[in-house]
Amino acid sequence: MTTIEHRIGGAPARGASTRTAPVYDPATGEATGRVLLAEPSDVDAAVAAAAKAFASWGDSSLSRRTKVMFRLRELLVRHEDDLARLVSAEHGKTVEDARGEVVRGREVVEYACGIATELKGAYSDQVSGGVDVFSFRQPLGVCAGITPFNFPVMVPMWMHPVAIATGNTFVLKPSERDPSASNLVAELYAAAGLPDGVFNVVHGDKAAVDAILDHPGIAAVSFVGSTPIAKYVHGRATAAGKRVQALGGAKNHAVVLPDADLDAAADHLTAAAFGSAGQRCMAVSVGVAVGAAGDALVDLLKRRAEAVKVGPGADPASEMGPVVTAAARDRITGLVAAGVDQGAVPVVDGRGLTVPGHEGGFFVGPTVLDRVTPDMDAYREEVFGPVLAVARAATVDEAIALVNASPYGNGTAIFTSSGAAARRFQREVQVGMIGVNVPVPVPMSYYSFGGWKDSLIGDSPVHGPDGVRFYTRAKTVTARWPEARRDADFNFPTSS
Repeated sequence: MTTIEHRIGGAPARGASTRTAPVYDPATGEATGRVLLAEPSDVDAAVAAAAKAFASWGDSSLSRRTKVMFRLRELLVRHEDDLARLVSAEHGKTVEDARGEVVRGREVVEYACGIATELKGAYSDQVSGGVDVFSFRQPLGVCAGITPFNFPVMVPMWMHPVAIATGNTFVLKPSERDPSASNLVAELYAAAGLPDGVFNVVHGDKAAVDAILDHPGIAAVSFVGSTPIAKYVHGRATAAGKRVQALGGAKNHAVVLPDADLDAAADHLTAAAFGSAGQRCMAVSVGVAVGAAGDALVDLLKRRAEAVKVGPGADPASEMGPVVTAAARDRITGLVAAGVDQGAVPVVDGRGLTVPGHEGGFFVGPTVLDRVTPDMDAYREEVFGPVLAVARAATVDEAIALVNASPYGNGTAIFTSSGAAARRFQREVQVGMIGVNVPVPVPMSYYSFGGWKDSLIGDSPVHGPDGVRFYTRAKTVTARWPEARRDADFNFPTSS
């Protein structure tokens, strides 16, 4: 059984770690390896390596940084299948789904290839007699990322390419559930010519997280995960004087109006609810059927959910794989049971699904619960599994009110043929990312990703222009180059 080590200063490292955690193949339920769990001294070593590297990397030219990003981009293309198979083996999602997350992560690297444009400062000539003002942005120093299991390639790439391209060094603490992809990314960075210590990987649990949040040598922390942990990370890291990006949970609604193409809407809701076994922060977890759309939509969703091919992620015939752990499976089925007990109608019930030849796997079948109301556990909780709750609304006003009453505001969508209804929806919903006939509205890398309310703690989204601003700070210079010596003036300077 392999032991997955840290990557510190450009090399594999065991450090002081004596604790390990199992890494499972979710399709079989068997442990395939063990990952080291860092002690605070291991975080210290990674930060020391990153700080040493920052002394030169932070002063490196934009040309040098972008050359590394261009090389990394090509290596990500070459190793796309390797990364996808690693993700599938430890997360459980299908290889094709994993390949999709590698591609979306690579798009942030492509954005970082053009980082020079985003780092342009401003210049104002002759603001006063012989005085010019200009601004520029500089890196912060050592930055850190704490990332979840559901996108072990894409979510870290929302962070480290932008941080590194802007001149920072980086310490990544990925999920201990699927750690191997992060080590391969570190190897690809090295092959792209990134100096040792600029990108480091420290595996671990809460001990490593707390060491990162408290470490005086870390200037900024980026986090994606559940809302309670996002609040914890934001509070503890800001108390330690750090900048913090903290993205929390979600309960994404897709509103379907009677004038929508119901067949297309059902196709999209099925894919968005059950893709990656629902383990996406942008998954559609609530379908809101408006008025006459209700019964017809539920009937279409039933037929599509029953047709989803569930199996191991490595099987090309599988459309949906297992969930990540046995504990995740049990939590999901528990919430389904609670929903049924509280009055939801189990149109399709995925509990107890067994995949032949993979009886020990962590499988939950696609589940559709109808007549779900906001007081039910299956509605209130972030299920994070292949469960689509269908709520009913009489009007578009009622649907918008339902969306806005949720404490989450990550993503939402509307399916309609009415431009007026879509425009009203996108203006009135209190949600950060909105799809119009698009169920999973994840923005492109040159826009920022982030929700509202309990889906974003603080005000710092990731990647795009907001990511550049997060990982840099501005300097403004007011300069005069006098031709001859003049007496200093004790009066407050004014424009003249």
